[in-house]
Amino acid sequence: QVQLVESGEGSAQAGASLTLSCAASGLTASSYIMAWFRQAPGKEREFISGVNGGGTSTLTARSMQNRALISRDNGKNTIYLQVIRLKPEDTAVYYCAADRRYGTVQTLSRYYEFWGQGIQVTVSS
Repeated sequence: QVQLVESGEGSAQAGASLTLSCAASGLTASSYIMAWFRQAPGKEREFISGVNGGGTSTLTARSMQNRALISRDNGKNTIYLQVIRLKPEDTAVYYCAADRRYGTVQTLSRYYEFWGQGIQVTVSS
């Protein structure tokens, strides 16, 4: 059974940085595209960043290109998301996702088969 479990700081001050982790089990992470999304109250789930199975190629939403960094450690079956210069508008539930059907990082949530339960991140000003 595939499980993705997000962890990390749940709150931070504006201007600070945070790192989230997503530990995968029940799959071989190197075979999957993995990505981070987030969803703020009343908004649609939005793509942040994704990484290919080997960790050699990433794609980051334009709005986050200067502040978000995705990485993966396939030995640990884990991906990470670092966000710097946090803003209150970064407050959202952050999700990791995995899929291996399309070969490249997809930016739409419907292209991901497996999802974590999400982790609330609150950024205070």
